[in-house]
Amino acid sequence: MAAESSVAVVLKTIEFSETSLIVTLFTRDFGQVTAIAKGARRPKSSFEGSLDLLAVCRVVLIRKASDALDLLTEAKLNRRFRGADKSLTRLHGGYYLAEMLRLLTETHDPQPMLYDLTLDALSQIDGTGNAALALLGFDAIALRLLGHTPTTRTCADCGVATQLDRSVPFSPAAGGVVCGSCRISQPSVFIVRPKTLQCLERLLDNQTRLPLATASANKIDANYRDVRVLLNRYIEVILGKTPRMQSFLPARMEPSE
Repeated sequence: MAAESSVAVVLKTIEFSETSLIVTLFTRDFGQVTAIAKGARRPKSSFEGSLDLLAVCRVVLIRKASDALDLLTEAKLNRRFRGADKSLTRLHGGYYLAEMLRLLTETHDPQPMLYDLTLDALSQIDGTGNAALALLGFDAIALRLLGHTPTTRTCADCGVATQLDRSVPFSPAAGGVVCGSCRISQPSVFIVRPKTLQCLERLLDNQTRLPLATASANKIDANYRDVRVLLNRYIEVILGKTPRMQSFLPARMEPSE
């Protein structure tokens, strides 16, 4: 098969034999890809430095039609992830992004807008942006791009309109807010304040790029903890498990460095 190229973010590497690596990439053109990089572990390999976790690189792949691993023939480094040089919060934030992309995306399912969002989030985390806000924005926009937008104005079960003039029940399993009648039939319902839902709407309504507008960021700051808890619980239901790095997410929004 012919070689194809794309830009990619390295999500995971596993040692394979004495000289090779199995690499999981999130590419702009092909979605998530798992490929073997032959000779990547050799001294002075042509892959040297380009396959570090969260590195952004241009890759050349020979994609396999069967269940066999794709073949990574070339990776040219564009940018390394240097979150570890700045703080543990930023390092953990990068690890969280890599885990979420592995869990949320499918093999060979292109998501170019999600790829662009990922680069924006990495730029904020790896630079001087607010890491907590970048991760919150990434989660909300990624859910929307992948078709998991939670309802905030209508009951997720029966569709009746919901007013945000008081606290309302939220059911992650149903996919958003639920009315009083539908609440009793839903598992794991919790109560959400109007301000929390309004902040979630600001995140969901944002364009597919980061950072968020200053006005939105200021409003979210005061409600960060509640929005973070809501998104965490919603993501857990979508994935069917708790992401390992979720417990390392920032507990509050710190001022940008």
